Amino acid sequence: MSKTGTSITRRALLKNAALPAAGAALLPQTDWAQKPGGTRPSSTQSLLHLPVLSQPDLAFAFAGNVETDRYNLSRAGSAWTESSGSAGVRVDFLPGAQQSTVSLESPTLPVQRIHLRWKSRFSDDVLALGDAWERSYGDLEWRPLQAERALPWYTMLHTKEQTAGVGVKTGAASFAFWQVDRSGISLWLDIRNGGNGVQLGDRKLQLATIVTQIGASGESAFTVTQRLCRAMTEGTKIPRKRGVTSLDVIYGSNDWYYAYGHNTQDGILRDADLIRSLAPATENKPFTVIDDGYQDRSRFPSLQKLATEIRSRQVIPGIWIRPLRAPAKTSSTLLLPAARWNGPSSEQAPLAYDPTIPEALEATAAVATEACEWGFDLIKHDFTTFELLGQWGSQMGASPTQGNWHFNDRTLTNAEIVTTLYRRLRASCGEERVILGCNTVGHLSVGIFDASRTGDDVSGKEWERTRRTGVNTLAFRMPQHKTFYSLDADCVPLTPDVPWSMSRQWLDVVANSGSVLLVSPDPRAIGKEQQTALREAFERCVHRPSSEPLDWIETRAPHAWRSSVRPYTYDWILEEGESPFPIGIQRGPD
Repeated sequence: MSKTGTSITRRALLKNAALPAAGAALLPQTDWAQKPGGTRPSSTQSLLHLPVLSQPDLAFAFAGNVETDRYNLSRAGSAWTESSGSAGVRVDFLPGAQQSTVSLESPTLPVQRIHLRWKSRFSDDVLALGDAWERSYGDLEWRPLQAERALPWYTMLHTKEQTAGVGVKTGAASFAFWQVDRSGISLWLDIRNGGNGVQLGDRKLQLATIVTQIGASGESAFTVTQRLCRAMTEGTKIPRKRGVTSLDVIYGSNDWYYAYGHNTQDGILRDADLIRSLAPATENKPFTVIDDGYQDRSRFPSLQKLATEIRSRQVIPGIWIRPLRAPAKTSSTLLLPAARWNGPSSEQAPLAYDPTIPEALEATAAVATEACEWGFDLIKHDFTTFELLGQWGSQMGASPTQGNWHFNDRTLTNAEIVTTLYRRLRASCGEERVILGCNTVGHLSVGIFDASRTGDDVSGKEWERTRRTGVNTLAFRMPQHKTFYSLDADCVPLTPDVPWSMSRQWLDVVANSGSVLLVSPDPRAIGKEQQTALREAFERCVHRPSSEPLDWIETRAPHAWRSSVRPYTYDWILEEGESPFPIGIQRGPD
């Protein structure tokens, strides 16, 4: 270790590190939601100074595998290096007026993280919002500055007068998060391979591209966040159609929230018939997506025939897959190590393919290929982040993975490995099919996948899950809709266990948003009133509406919304109140 390095343990680093008719009500616009236009202020006018396009004031590199050494970097021009030169770590920061790039060279040392720090002053009234590593878990919200809070991918800062944001462009080679406190702003670039440092060898790796957006005085925080999302995708081709299917309109059925894996072929065809009977007569055909459970061939003797029968009803067939999951008898030489598992016992670690092994990557891709060969035109794939990195997004904090482990190929960063997997799945499905990612890293899927499930599961059994996770992800990730991909805040369960008064509102707010609208129609809960509401919701959906939450700065579950037609209010709270207990994570390892 060089003299400028400080030895610290991994533990120490991580420790510090609306109802449409009778229920709709017009709302007065609050001050911060008004004035959607305005000119962008110059830097001298900005109340929120974001210096991150300029050279940082401090830079550090963290290298090693189990124990981590911190190297203080010094700047000469655009290059930041360890002063003695013995470490061989070089970070290049190239500033620009619109964006800045960060690159790394480290021929010998396995580097885990780069930390950049800019000094600035932020007032006590600043609120901050970040994104999520993969799905959100009902936990997105505007909060006062917390020095230790990790803000994945981008952060928005808001005062009563102004909103500003900073982020890294999508498709980065690192897992990036921000920190903001009264004295400055930090960017952390996690470039590990598994839980160990990446071995770059002779590669010079561009880690991230930084962009910013400064809102005009009085401009809504939602509008500024949308604009930052567009800046993060600049230069990335994002398709608007797959074959003859428009990606602007994705609606139909998914059986999970009434069947929960106990689906049947007759039930799927019943769903397709229902959806077709309620869909508007337009060129935008609805989807019927088969979820988990179809692997039981006593209930599903021929998936190829089933796909054909769905299509014969003028409905597009879709199917759920779990491509990284490996069969029990898979050779250990193709598997990811159990050490990545952040669970109660390593014996419970799910068996998953290591996609850096060519044979394992092809076995993963074969799952998608088989689904396409059956004749399904929408492929929904799930569990890949959990199986790659060993934990859920709600467990990640500042560290997307834990433990002393690495992939078979140690020369790639975790972000590069994830992106390679995504591109291989796209290649398997071809350019004509729609891909919907669930438990995927949204910022690494832009331009590859067409839609993204942006929150943890809602529920067909208890309303509280839908209120916490569904409403939250719809509101706080809506700025990404039709910019990153089509947003899927999850299904609308229509079951006897969830009050229709609540399901009706959830159906309405999703339909008004123009985001993905898939319903789980339990036949026991579908009467004339529900059919009428579904028909109206589908009709609105195909006309590509849009909406935004008006009170998202004040609550995790916004009740005040403005659609492209008018404002709406919703009452998300049950008569008896809501449960104070944790809702947990749905769909565990198996």
